[in-house]
Amino acid sequence: MHLCFDFSTPATPVAAMMPVATVMPDATPMFDPNLLRELDWSQNTATFSPAISPLDPGGGLVMRPLCTADINRGFFKVLGQLTKAGGVSPEQFIKTFEHMKRSGDYYVTVVEDTNLGQIVATATLVIEHKFTHSCAKRGRVEDVVVSDECRGKQLGKLLMSTLTLLSKRLNCYKITLECLPKNVAFYKKFGYSVSEENYMCQKFFN
Repeated sequence: MHLCFDFSTPATPVAAMMPVATVMPDATPMFDPNLLRELDWSQNTATFSPAISPLDPGGGLVMRPLCTADINRGFFKVLGQLTKAGGVSPEQFIKTFEHMKRSGDYYVTVVEDTNLGQIVATATLVIEHKFTHSCAKRGRVEDVVVSDECRGKQLGKLLMSTLTLLSKRLNCYKITLECLPKNVAFYKKFGYSVSEENYMCQKFFN
């Protein structure tokens, strides 16, 4: 099932990087944390009870960009609850992280339980640059997952609301995602609607 949310247009920053061989896992964020802090939360369309936000996701929780140190905070354990994460070495993780950071088009966002020092939720916003719609940008939400231990804390809703507003802040003309038919009602809470297009894919490996 293909869902979308329309907006409008213009450009994103590009981040610099060190050679992968010299980089060790650290707290350097994938993107500017101020992008999350400065979102206009008054534009959020979902209801939260109790109230939470990107600045206050709940007791002991922090929402922030992914950093390479998160490989040691259970990031892949959480991803593994969504799909097959596979065996990833620290070198592979850092190389992929730096590629995403350098492109300026990946916004991998995590929620950390600071009491446990563990990642408990994550979602990704990917920006596509188009020649259509006057060279506009399209946002795509992917890999939304909350750890089993933190289900019921509204973190999935919070991540969806945050990345939807972030795509608008980044001047995307629309944002899309793929989901199972049973999850359509959930995503409609954030202003998404079912597209007339069918989602099709061809897998080359798992």
